[in-house]
Amino acid sequence: MKRFLPTALILVSLLALAGCGAKKFEAGTYQGGAPGIHGKDVVVEVTVDSKEIKDIKILENHETPGLSDAAFDRIPAAILKQQDLNVDGVSGATYTSNAIIGAVTMALEAAGADIASLTSGKKAEADTVAAATEVLNADIVIIGAGGAGLSAAVSAHQNGASVIVLEKMPQVGGNTIISGSAYNAVDPSRQEPEGIEDSVDKHYEQTFNGGDQLGTPEMVRTLVENSYPTLQWLESLGMEFKPHVFTVLGGLWPRAHKPVMPLGTGYLKTYTDYISAHSDEITVLTDTKVNEIYLEEGRAEVVNATGPNGTVVAAGHKAVIIATGGFGADIEKREKYNQIWPSLRNIGTTNHPGATGDGLAMAEKIGAELIGLEHIQLLPMGDPVTGSLSGNIEQSVENRIFINKEGKRFVDEGERRDVMTRALFDQTDEFMWIVLDAHNYPTMDTKNNFNESIQELVDQDRALMADTLEELAAKMEVPAAELVAAVEEFNAAVESGGPDAFGRTLFEHKIDTPPYFAGGRKPTVHHTMGGIRINTKAQVLDKDGNIIPGLYAAGETTGGIHGANRLGGNALVDINVFGKIAGENAAAETASH
Repeated sequence: MKRFLPTALILVSLLALAGCGAKKFEAGTYQGGAPGIHGKDVVVEVTVDSKEIKDIKILENHETPGLSDAAFDRIPAAILKQQDLNVDGVSGATYTSNAIIGAVTMALEAAGADIASLTSGKKAEADTVAAATEVLNADIVIIGAGGAGLSAAVSAHQNGASVIVLEKMPQVGGNTIISGSAYNAVDPSRQEPEGIEDSVDKHYEQTFNGGDQLGTPEMVRTLVENSYPTLQWLESLGMEFKPHVFTVLGGLWPRAHKPVMPLGTGYLKTYTDYISAHSDEITVLTDTKVNEIYLEEGRAEVVNATGPNGTVVAAGHKAVIIATGGFGADIEKREKYNQIWPSLRNIGTTNHPGATGDGLAMAEKIGAELIGLEHIQLLPMGDPVTGSLSGNIEQSVENRIFINKEGKRFVDEGERRDVMTRALFDQTDEFMWIVLDAHNYPTMDTKNNFNESIQELVDQDRALMADTLEELAAKMEVPAAELVAAVEEFNAAVESGGPDAFGRTLFEHKIDTPPYFAGGRKPTVHHTMGGIRINTKAQVLDKDGNIIPGLYAAGETTGGIHGANRLGGNALVDINVFGKIAGENAAAETASH
């Protein structure tokens, strides 16, 4: 378990190779750079002699900590081993992989290399982690090392269990590490000083009704009642949240907590720090894909997996916890289960590439019931090119509006996510602009919820900036009169307190302080609400409602909590609350074998 330090130098030793005489360099040390996932360069230093690439150091990067670690470890090693640039990228870190390869290419060009001769050979696989033990034993086996799996691992260990966590991707983190990180909780210590009235009952009603009352009531109640205690548990582990709450997109109320660290890195650091401190009793293996769960005398105990060097068999003598996430990145599953939206085949996703719902088939094969798979959540907030959440300029629901290509508002921007997305599908080219002002970005260094400064986004042409609304309209290519009228109507509603013509009731500041900003967005697949049926103890249930002994599940792999629509800010609650519950109850399993 290695945690990436942005200023660290990664030095990879050369493996001596024969037959390199044909590749000639001007001996020396050279630098190169290429843009990574946030548009800023990954900078490398490459040392060569006349025949070989000797060393590769990463000098500078602005990549997502945790998500990009495997690429920094493996891509330089693969280039050195192969003495070739034709290496495979690391799954889940494609942008970073390409940036490293591009930066090394630039450095080698400066060294006088014939780049064509360095890209024509057989592809080298990026080196993987150390070989997994063939047979592993612990009290509990957890499948998946995203937020739910890691929270379950920590919780299980705190309750006396030894743990094995198996993750198919090259790094831990899942969707959690690339999330917007908002965490809903009724929290009087933060809400009351801001004049916000809230209650657990209100959180319950908004969650239950927001899912069209299709969530299981006792599951929703467990979610909201455990939300704040679980936040306190996270804080007890060292996680820090900012002092103010806000309303996240589709959250319906100002109860979202924002971690101090960007994206979901705060959750991952909290869990991996704990796991590192207890590595004698918690084993985490990446690059290890679980294929099947076996029942021993009716209990879930053993899993079969494929690791970097062959088969891995892991036995959990008390329980198995499934935490494999949803299937938002699996186009065929989306098409198979979708009953609500137009075809999702050509729609992007906010999910990491490993979100393919692997746990569903494994659970169903041993009798688990799957529910609500048709409920697939889309957001109106996808990057127009990638579908990801990055580049989203909004800071909170209260202070921005949505504008279509005609320069007009078209929906209550504080509504449910499905309502806003359906409205966006009805707009020209299924495209909208988010429009806001300097209240959201008092300086150009102010960052969005994805750790990107507004200056970076403007420089990359992912956001537009202007001193007047008329100038902004010209850059957006919308009628200035329509945009000005839309903003004036919004400002009047802010002054009156609403509701406005769209029924919107969430307001804070007028849009009246330059500079003004706009950012383009399109629909994107975000969350799959359906999955494995569990009870309030996170135990997996079969089609008759009976508990499958020893089998637990938590996070987006489960169904029956969010119903037809998930409130924004409830996903991080879900994975942490039910991950913690799954770990506690799995550790408490004492049945004999």
